[in-house]
Amino acid sequence: MTSRKAVLALAGALFLATAFVPAVFAQQPDAFGDRGIRHVLLISIDGMHALDYINCSKGISGVNEGQPYCPHLAELGETGVNYLDASASKPSDSFPGLTAIVSGSSPRTAGAFYDVAYDRFLAPPMITTGNGVAGGSCTPGVANGTTTEYEEGIDLDQSQLNGGLPPGVDGGIASIDPRRLPRDPSKNCAPVYPWDFVRTNTIFGVVHAAGGYTAWSDKHPSYSSVSGPGPGMAANLDDYYSPEINSKVVALPGVTSILGTPCDPVPDPTQLGSWTDSFDNIQCYDTLKVHAILKEIDGKTHNGAHSAPVPTLFGMNFQVVSVGQKLIEKNVATGGYLDAIGTPNDSLLSEIRFADTAIGEMVDHLRARGLLDSTLIVITAKHGQSPIDSPRYKGLTAGSPVTTSPATIADNAGCLPFSESPSNPTGIGPTEDDVSLLWLNSACTTASVVSMLETQSPASNNIAGIGEIFSGPAITQLFNASGLPPNGDSRTPDIIVTPDIGVTYSGSHKKQAEHGGFSHDDVNVMMLLSNPRFAPKTVTTPVETEQVAPTILESLGLDPASLQAVQLEGTQALPDVSFGSH
Repeated sequence: MTSRKAVLALAGALFLATAFVPAVFAQQPDAFGDRGIRHVLLISIDGMHALDYINCSKGISGVNEGQPYCPHLAELGETGVNYLDASASKPSDSFPGLTAIVSGSSPRTAGAFYDVAYDRFLAPPMITTGNGVAGGSCTPGVANGTTTEYEEGIDLDQSQLNGGLPPGVDGGIASIDPRRLPRDPSKNCAPVYPWDFVRTNTIFGVVHAAGGYTAWSDKHPSYSSVSGPGPGMAANLDDYYSPEINSKVVALPGVTSILGTPCDPVPDPTQLGSWTDSFDNIQCYDTLKVHAILKEIDGKTHNGAHSAPVPTLFGMNFQVVSVGQKLIEKNVATGGYLDAIGTPNDSLLSEIRFADTAIGEMVDHLRARGLLDSTLIVITAKHGQSPIDSPRYKGLTAGSPVTTSPATIADNAGCLPFSESPSNPTGIGPTEDDVSLLWLNSACTTASVVSMLETQSPASNNIAGIGEIFSGPAITQLFNASGLPPNGDSRTPDIIVTPDIGVTYSGSHKKQAEHGGFSHDDVNVMMLLSNPRFAPKTVTTPVETEQVAPTILESLGLDPASLQAVQLEGTQALPDVSFGSH
């Protein structure tokens, strides 16, 4: 077994390899000089619906005296193309959602279904992950089967903001513990890093190969998956920053949130378990990533320690709106909406204003550096959030004796792998939010489990809140057939259940909304492309976030067909936007 000392030594080496800008990048290459766009700033406001953008940019009765409450986003819309019917990935989880945006791939091609999913071929990690995916054995050359985790549980220490690296060292790929990664029997049981788990290349790989400088900031070290496959450790990312969002909350000396709240001391000391447990603390957390973007615009690395080119492709995700939509902070406030038309309550309003103000700061920095005209700003979301009509939320608990979930029904019949079982006392549990993904063991057939779901949760007494059940041919409409190669895909679920609107299986008492499912509120997201040279335009044609990736390459004068997803799935660039040259 690898010692912690050895892991930390590897982590230190990886940090040195990724935190400093190699001399070859001392000057920005001019590969993009013949285009009007030389930089792309890509932003995901997780949870932000198209409806949220309509309301905040135009104003809605009862909020801010009917005036717009996201003035900076509204201003970007004055020189932007706004897509009203944009759909995120299905499932609408952050992991496939981000993968879609940066690769142009659906789970059919990329193989990314959820940050916690299952693979019938891969083997368990060497040691148990921080969230309970049990370590186990790996037999080279044969199918093993394991739950796959690509979230905080693969950190060296998920309780630490920097993922368990030495004090003063930023979080990033160096904080990934390779012993906690699933292993590949076809490669002598080597650990499968996030960027190699994704089966298709990404825009970061294409831009990097063309000589561009790349940077990204996100909520977990595992989201270095944006690099895509390539030689070396996240080789397509020149600068990656990922403070762990599910770490314990700590004071941030010298940091003031974008809305002016000091982050030292912690603004909400009653909620120190995770940054997502507080409306105030999450703003301090997101400020860290905003500051990284501002430093990168100023020609530095994310931490300001070294000079660097202004990235050709860079960006971040905001978590504030997602928290504002779903958090129930006991004895403090509840987030969400006041009605079905998306009127935000005060808690959500504050989070939308935070994201808007932060984006305004980025635009101001670009303008001050003379970079605004040559930068395409893309604002979208990995996923939406359901339900917008907050009173329709209904939480069902996996394993509860009163209410139940599809995974519980299947598990009671002994049909789930133990790593996916809700009855596993130390495991990570089934893949269920406001969707249920079921991978079955060999003891049960798909048809038998579908029959259980239908008979134990009929429409007249629907205790599991089941809306639609996808299996067999219905699965292949969306994804590859489930199974093992050559007859199936080792990652495709056998059954997918989407519940009634508002139903979630997470069992959390801290949330009143969730994502992951296929409903309109889950998948409909904001999508705005802005540049000072654009005339304002509203597009009603249905589009998908997968189309962002080839559009970004097209804007930079690169071939969208360089993306494997464009070749395999025929992913098209977004309509009604064109890019001229100087």
